[in-house]
Amino acid sequence: MKIKIGFGILVFFALMALAGPLLIGADPAATSDDGLQGPSAEHWLGTTQTGQDILTQIVYGARISMGIGVLSAVIANLLAILVGLVGGYFGGAVDEVLSVLTNIFLVLPALPLIIVLAGYLPQRGVGSVAVVIAVTGWAWGARVLRAQTLSIRRRDFVQAARASGEGPLRIIFFEIMPVLLPVIATSFLATVVAAILAEAGLSFLGLADLSTVSWGSMLYFAQNGQALLIGAWWWFIPPGLCIALIGTGLALVNFGIDEIANPRLRTIKVKAPRKART
Repeated sequence: MKIKIGFGILVFFALMALAGPLLIGADPAATSDDGLQGPSAEHWLGTTQTGQDILTQIVYGARISMGIGVLSAVIANLLAILVGLVGGYFGGAVDEVLSVLTNIFLVLPALPLIIVLAGYLPQRGVGSVAVVIAVTGWAWGARVLRAQTLSIRRRDFVQAARASGEGPLRIIFFEIMPVLLPVIATSFLATVVAAILAEAGLSFLGLADLSTVSWGSMLYFAQNGQALLIGAWWWFIPPGLCIALIGTGLALVNFGIDEIANPRLRTIKVKAPRKART
């Protein structure tokens, strides 16, 4: 049930990001004379201070925010897989060096590091922001994958593959990694949530590319326009609600995967005993 609800939320936002801009066709940066208008038949979610349609910005912002989240998660999980599986399989000096590197990134405060790195970016495009977020978000996944690999490498099927003459890289990526796919999927979904929140935080602080419309940049301009003080709730609630909903959807799918991968987390339904007929 959790996976179905979460998957439904994700499909809705994915369709919004992919097909929404094609259906709306309007320019999210286009201004008008209808400044700070509440929700109406003409503007379903109201307008900003400069008359920009908020619904159009929400739809276009979904593509940027979700794109950064997915791209960051892909890069971060590739780093986590490489570091975690290689270190856990080889052990020894290789594992010690990679573990030290992982521990360094684990103890560093993520948000301040992201802010510092983003501040030195020559260009703050989608790709640059995604790389910065990924660089600061791979260590946790690498630590989990390393611990699992240390256990799996001693199992019989790995020993059999080693005895049959298979190379280390083939064993790592074709024997061990398929067993860890549920763990990798869980780490990927958690990283997507963290990346979307990090992008929103960077945009809210003015450290991302504010020329592109994202949910974070919408919150930035709403804060600059003092939307809360003037009562323009329709300016900041929709992007904030979208971030919360997509985070909820990813979390529900993540919990569902955990229950499937870990039998101890499954809920067992106990049927009530039938009453005996008299």
